[in-house]
Amino acid sequence: MFIYNQVLPKSALREKRPPPGEHDEYLLAFPNQIYCHGELLHQVQMAQLYQDDKQFVDQPLSSAPDQVLQRFNELAEAHNHSIPQQQLQLFVQEHFQPVGQELESWTPEDWKDSPQFLQTISDPNLRAWAGQLHQLWKNLGKKVKPEVLSHPEQFSLIYSEHPFIVPGGRFVEFYYWDSYWVMEGLLLSEMPETVKGMLQNFLDLVQTYGHIPNGARVYYLQRSQPPLLTLMMDRYVTHTNDTAFLRDNIETLALELDFWAENRSISVSSGGNSYVLNRYYVPYGGPRPESYSKDAELADTLPEGDREALFTELKAGAESGWDFSSRWLIGGPNPDLLSSTRTSKFVPVDLNAFLCQAEELMSNFHARLGNDTQATKYRNLRAQRLAALKAILWDEEKGAWFDYDLENGKKNPEFYPSNLAPLWAGCFSDPGDVDKALKYLEDSQILTYQYGIPTSLQNTGQQWDFPNAWAPLQDLVIRGLAKSPSLRAQEVAFQLAQNWIRTNFDVYSKTSAMYEKYDISNSGQPGGGGEYEVQEGFGWTNGVVLMLLDRYGDRLSSGTQTAFLEPHCLAAALLLSLLLSLLPQ
Repeated sequence: MFIYNQVLPKSALREKRPPPGEHDEYLLAFPNQIYCHGELLHQVQMAQLYQDDKQFVDQPLSSAPDQVLQRFNELAEAHNHSIPQQQLQLFVQEHFQPVGQELESWTPEDWKDSPQFLQTISDPNLRAWAGQLHQLWKNLGKKVKPEVLSHPEQFSLIYSEHPFIVPGGRFVEFYYWDSYWVMEGLLLSEMPETVKGMLQNFLDLVQTYGHIPNGARVYYLQRSQPPLLTLMMDRYVTHTNDTAFLRDNIETLALELDFWAENRSISVSSGGNSYVLNRYYVPYGGPRPESYSKDAELADTLPEGDREALFTELKAGAESGWDFSSRWLIGGPNPDLLSSTRTSKFVPVDLNAFLCQAEELMSNFHARLGNDTQATKYRNLRAQRLAALKAILWDEEKGAWFDYDLENGKKNPEFYPSNLAPLWAGCFSDPGDVDKALKYLEDSQILTYQYGIPTSLQNTGQQWDFPNAWAPLQDLVIRGLAKSPSLRAQEVAFQLAQNWIRTNFDVYSKTSAMYEKYDISNSGQPGGGGEYEVQEGFGWTNGVVLMLLDRYGDRLSSGTQTAFLEPHCLAAALLLSLLLSLLPQ
C-alpha cells in the first residue's frame, strides 16, 4: 500500500528572489501584462495572427510597456473589448518589433578549425560530417544586445551577460536541459570558455530567481526543466580543472537543488517507510503564453472547473522537457487526449536519477574543496534517494525503474528510455541491475528498432512518443549501458550508437541539416507531431552525435547496413566481441 503527501515548500511555492528594487518592480509589472498574462496577450493570441503563438511573445516592444498597454486599452474600449483582427494586426505592427531584434549572431572566440577528437574518427565520411557539425556552433552562437540590459521592460528575453549556443529554429534563446548536451559537444570542440560563459548565465539566473527557468524568457519563469546544472559544472571542471570557478559558485549550485527540494518534493510511503522523491509541478494557472491559443482551445473541451488544473499540468509537462507524451496521459480519463495530461501525478524516474547524480556530484565537489560536513550531507541525501528509487520505482521482475503514479498507487508499466536513466546517472547499487535492464530492453523488443530507440511505444501524435526518437534519450540508454563492466552491455551500447549515427548521417546526407528529433518508423527521417513543425539546428542532436563519434570513432561506419539486433544476431555479435577481446594485443 502506497500513500503520498505533498511536501510543502518553505517558501509556499514562491520562487526565491531578492527584494526587488524600484526598476525591478517596473520590470515585473508591465511586461508580464503583455508577455505572461492579461487581455492584450489573450486577444492577440486568440486572434491567431501567427501560425506559431511563440512568435508574438518573442517580439520586443517598440516603446515603453505602460504606453503600449495604454494604447491597447484605448483600442479595446473603442471596440467593446472585441478588437477586429485587422485592427489588432495593425496595433501589433505599430507597437512590436520583429522577432530576434534583441539578439545578434556571435562567433565563439574559442572556436578553432580542427579539434583533436576529429582525428580519432576512422571513417572519412563520418570525420568530414563531424567537421561540418563542429562548424555549426558558429551558426548557433547568439549574443544579447546591450539595450536588453538598459531597457529590460521592453523585452521578453531575459538578459544574459555572456554569449551562448541556442538549439536552433524557433528556439532563438537558450534552454536549460538542452544546454547540457550542447556543452558536451562544445567541450569536445575544445571550447571551454564558451561553456564557462553559458554556465555563468545559468548561475546568474539562480542568483536572481532562485531557479533556472525553462528558457531565457520571462514567460518561462514559472517553470524549470530537468535539473542538470550540477552535471554541467562537473563536465566543465573535469575538462578545465577550474577549481576556483567551482569554489566561487558551489553555494549557487546548492541554491538550485534547494529549489527542487522545497518546491518539487513529494513524500511516498511504502511498507511502513516514508520516502521523499521529486516530481514536476507548476502550481500556476492560465495558458502557456508561447502556446496560448492551443492551451485555451484544449481547455474549452473540459468543464470550466477543470481548466485551471489542466493549465498547471501542461506547464508541469513543459517543465519535464517531455512536452508532450503518453507518459503524462496514462491513467487519465482518456489517455489518447492531451486534455488528460497529469504530469504532476507521477514520480518520474529520470528526474530522480538526475537529482541523485547531482547529490553525488555535490558530495564530491565539497570533498574536493575540503568541506567535509557538506560532503557528508549530500552523500546522505544520495543514499536516501537510492533507497527511495529501489523501494518505489524499481521493479525486480521486469528489471527496470518505472514512473510511479501517485493517484493510482502503482507504477506505469510502459516503456520509455527514461526507465533506464539511473544507469546513466550511476544511481543504482546492485551491479546486476545492468544485465536485468538489458534483458528488459530485449523483452520490450526495443533492440529490434533499426534507426534509434523510440521515445515510447504509443503513437499518440505527441512529439515525445512513437515514432519519434530524440538524441538525449539515446544518450541515456547508450551511455547507461556503455559504462557497465559487462561486455554484453557494452556491445549493445555500440550497436545502438551505430544505429543512431547512421540515421543522423543519412538524413544529413539528404537534407544538409540536423534535426531536433527523428522519425524511426521508416528508414529514419525528420520527426513530426506535437505543437510545431520539426526544427533544424540542432544543438543537443549535434552534441550527442559528437559524443558518440568521440566514444566510438574507431569503430563507427557511415555504410548502409544498420544493426538489427534480433536475439540470435545479438548473441553472435557478443560472441565475436568476446573472442576479439581475448586476442593478444
